Amino acid sequence: MRFAREAWPFVLPFLAAAAVFWPLGWHIPAGSMAVLGVLVLLFFRDPTRNYEGPPDVVLSPAEGTVIAVEVITDSALGEEAWRRISIFLSVFNVHTQKTPVEGVVIGSIATPGKKLAAYRKEAGDVNENHLTLLRRPQGDLIAVRQIAGLVARRVVAHIQAGQRVIQGEPLGLIKFGSRVDVFVPLSYDPLVEKGQRVVSGETPIAMPTDPSTPPPEDFPVRRLAVRNGDTS
Repeated sequence: MRFAREAWPFVLPFLAAAAVFWPLGWHIPAGSMAVLGVLVLLFFRDPTRNYEGPPDVVLSPAEGTVIAVEVITDSALGEEAWRRISIFLSVFNVHTQKTPVEGVVIGSIATPGKKLAAYRKEAGDVNENHLTLLRRPQGDLIAVRQIAGLVARRVVAHIQAGQRVIQGEPLGLIKFGSRVDVFVPLSYDPLVEKGQRVVSGETPIAMPTDPSTPPPEDFPVRRLAVRNGDTS
């Protein structure tokens, strides 16, 4: 299992405390610190994700539960309507995110804000967040908004404007989880529904109504296998 490098400033103090307490004979406090350190480390796990299927789909960038599939407008994305798929991350989910599509990053925008509970509908509009805009090779725009919440304290984005990315490589993380919104054009059909669990870098969540490459009925084609940013 791999872990995001951002974990260590949070984990090392617990492990250091355990290392100090144990030689002093304070075994219960030492054990408690070690357990807490491991639990915190689990928030930052970054497992390998593999996707097998048609190339036109939008993959879920986050692991969690779909809490909304709706048509909205968003001032940060212009005046047109978008289909928004919102994914809530519980404390038990992986908190690293993956890029949902191949393309070029044309925008990377951090916005300060509140820390409302992420499951609240208005959290996507008023909470601290980071918006990443991706232009697909065929020209379609896909957006991902990482949203801080009641427990989450910081959003981290790993990719920058002008960067070329492939589907499934590391996008960033929300420290201690929260919510991720994905925006696709109205010409895309949603492939998930409210209440469905999704896996980052594996679960297809949307597809163009008229994809350039029609998907095979049984999805036999191996499209991508990305391991922690290794694209070789």
